[in-house]
Order: sequence, then structure tokens, then C-alpha cells
Amino acid sequence: MTSYAAYGTNLDPARMGERCPHSPLQTTGWLTGWRLTFGGEEHGWDGALATIVQDPLEQVFVAVYDVSPLDEPSLDQWESADSGLYRKTKVRVSTMVGEVVAWTYVLDAYEGGLPSASYLGVLSAAAESADAPADYVAALRARPCRSIG
Repeated sequence: MTSYAAYGTNLDPARMGERCPHSPLQTTGWLTGWRLTFGGEEHGWDGALATIVQDPLEQVFVAVYDVSPLDEPSLDQWESADSGLYRKTKVRVSTMVGEVVAWTYVLDAYEGGLPSASYLGVLSAAAESADAPADYVAALRARPCRSIG
């Protein structure tokens, strides 16, 4: 098993249970020195996609999963890492029991653009499902987005 730090839609334990049935939730924590942002507007969800970038003044809430070798290829495919849209990178997650080294996905596109309102809603709901702090969820919901329809 290897540790994976989820910051987007995979924060939702139910969603991860469907995508990676052999990969249990280990804990939650923070990527200190990283910022949640959006990019790759042309690639999906009617707007920009979630990603993280290094920023010494910020932090991102994450869920850490023990990913089974059985689930890793399908997760790579789901996150489009097999096509190069996202790439894997190692990060340090600060948890209540200490630091955990994990991998996560980072968008291989320029930062910029707005997510759709529906995508931002899915991200916010996923963070809430993962028991992210209320102020973190509220900040997600208050982010600028593009309305579709």
C-alpha cells in the first residue's frame, strides 16, 4: 500500500470507495505550503480543474488513503494521469499523528480560469464529507466560479 493525498473530488470517502474499493481512508491532514487553485479550463467540467501549487503561506485540506496496487492503475486512469493531464508528485501531509509522505496528482497545465459552479459544488460537498473544517468548506463555496445554464 502507498499513501495518496486527495484534495479534490476524491476527498469524498464514498466516491473513493467506489473508485478504489481496496484502498481505505487512513487519516486527514494538511498540505502546508500548498494552495488549491484551478487550471486547464479547456479540459473539462465546463471550466477549470482543481490542482495545487506550492505557496508558502497557504495550506490545503486532504484525505490520506492507503492505495492498493489493485486500485492504483484505475485511479491513474480516472485522474487522467495515464494520458498526462495530471502527474504524480510526492508531498508531506501534516496529520494529528505526525507527517506522512504521500503522492498526489498535480494538473500539468497553466494555472488560471474559473471552475464551473457545479464542479465547485462537488468539491465543496466532498470536503464536507471528509469532515474538513467548516471555514475551509465555506471558503471553497465562496470561491469565484462561472455559472453554466
